[in-house]
Amino acid sequence: MRKDLIYTFKKEDLNKENLIQKLKEHPEIRFVSLAAVDLIGHETDTKIPASLFIDNIETYLHGFAAQTDGSSVFLPKIATLNNAKVDMKADTDVCWFVEYNVDLKDAETEKPVGTLKIPCYLYHDGIPVDSRHILTEAEKSFTENLLKAFRESENLKREFGFSADDIDKVEITSATELEFWVKSPSASSDIDALSTSQELKEQYWSKTRGAVRSAVEETLILMELYGIEPEMGHKEVGGVRAKLNDDGRFEGVLEQLEIDWKYSSPKQTGDYELFVRNLVREVFIRYRLEVTFLAKPLDRIAGSGEHTHISALVKLKDGRRVNLFNTTQKDFMSSIGYGSLMGILKNYEVINPFVTSSNEAFKRLKKGYEAPISIVSSLGYQPDIPSRNRTILIGLIRDENSPMATRFELRAPNPHTNTFLCISSLLMAMTDGIEYAKDRSCAELLKELSKEPGDDAEYLEKERAYRTEKDVYDDFSDEDRERFFGIAPETVYENIRAFSQYPEKVAVLKRDDVFSEKIIDSYEDGLLYKWYTEIDHRIIPNFVSEIRSFKKFHKDGEFLDDRANWDKVERLKIALMKNTDKGKGIFNYMRHAILKHDYDTLSDSQKLMYEKMNELRLAYKEYKNNLLDLL
Repeated sequence: MRKDLIYTFKKEDLNKENLIQKLKEHPEIRFVSLAAVDLIGHETDTKIPASLFIDNIETYLHGFAAQTDGSSVFLPKIATLNNAKVDMKADTDVCWFVEYNVDLKDAETEKPVGTLKIPCYLYHDGIPVDSRHILTEAEKSFTENLLKAFRESENLKREFGFSADDIDKVEITSATELEFWVKSPSASSDIDALSTSQELKEQYWSKTRGAVRSAVEETLILMELYGIEPEMGHKEVGGVRAKLNDDGRFEGVLEQLEIDWKYSSPKQTGDYELFVRNLVREVFIRYRLEVTFLAKPLDRIAGSGEHTHISALVKLKDGRRVNLFNTTQKDFMSSIGYGSLMGILKNYEVINPFVTSSNEAFKRLKKGYEAPISIVSSLGYQPDIPSRNRTILIGLIRDENSPMATRFELRAPNPHTNTFLCISSLLMAMTDGIEYAKDRSCAELLKELSKEPGDDAEYLEKERAYRTEKDVYDDFSDEDRERFFGIAPETVYENIRAFSQYPEKVAVLKRDDVFSEKIIDSYEDGLLYKWYTEIDHRIIPNFVSEIRSFKKFHKDGEFLDDRANWDKVERLKIALMKNTDKGKGIFNYMRHAILKHDYDTLSDSQKLMYEKMNELRLAYKEYKNNLLDLL
């Protein structure tokens, strides 16, 4: 952490003269990297000599900075083998960061070698096709339609006390909360110990110690140097206490952490998240600690989420700033707030594929467990008592003493959610809801949002409910949850089928050509390929290795209970992975479904596979717990 380094190039500094001057003043910045985010959320990385960047700076700033053959990005049905060229163009509307390699010193300055990270758009055949561009267009669409609503609606003018002519600028603000697990390389995962600690809440917000403390503090200090404005870092619910060894060091580290930072514009939010994830990895590695951002790295133990916050404000020509979700009356929120929330809830089936897009993510979204699966919101019991219901999908966050902080918190995202596409889809759904709500009173909108299943509604679906202040996990049966809030998808395939099942909701995403048909087709094809490839090449092989580790320990004939317990284990092992004269094992049945492109069967079998694996683990645990000796 050196204050003689330059960490950030602000967007007002991104011009030819200033960039050349700064790079010459800081020769330790030896490289530039073109960072574009494809549809699946992968970020590119390159190493281009800074001298070459300076020599061709006009092209890098105002033209296509570089080309790739498409193999470095994931754009199925777009960057194909017979038309693979993809161009990169710099985004000068966000901050650029300098990443430093602390293990490599620049020979001239004795400072760490730096790489200037340049956020880029991706173009194919002259058309932008990347996540960053989609978010740019979603912000533009939301802004233009919001201004149109203020021009057309007398109701909005009366409610807020100003018109479209009084608005200088629309500001969309957002933020994410990053959770992750950290461990010593040799730490073992004692699920029972972790589960007990979690149930007793022994780790949540407890003191960090040793290398973990140092890594967290260094990360927060670096974030401040980069201008990311951290708000806090703390322990999350998962983890066990590390042990102090004879050398005075903690070993067996296995903890869950969270880092939060201040809100910013949507694109900057996406860039911050990507940068902080890389920063966390680099810092913790220096303390010999491994980091994972998987949504569910350990079964039965808390997964990692990434709650996403969003709000909308306007800056008026007289200098005032107004939060558009905050009410001017004694209501929960404004008509624009109601419309935005109702738009998200009504269209969430086609938002969800951009929020929950991996096998790992669905392991975290389980009925009655840690993360929300039901499409339902919470406002609070009355306007002056804000909701803190943690079991709902999306909640209203408000504080009467801080009206600018009124916002929505979406609780389903995880650290591998593509934040650019997640926020884009939220903005398009909010636009749809605002168009409905702009000519209606807050009382009318609250009544519709609070409807019971079967009640008539103009915008929301008649057979559904969308709001509850109850505990969604404990106060509803599985049947009631589905009747009130709909059937939640359980696999990636069930999730992406929403694109074909709800064409009228897909049309909301396509408004103003933000999500084009080509983009949605590419995204759907990419998720599908990733889903079944991961099942075939990662999930099934890992389960096979786990099953083969379940060994027999008892001697035949000694105890009937041991034999009966082992027989149950054997039956489950055979059902999962062995072909017999009675049929294929579940794994082979799934692989056959992949070859036949029978994705309905594969999806149903995936759910059965998880069910049987859980049964097997429990059966093996019961078998071992009953043994006197492990031979």
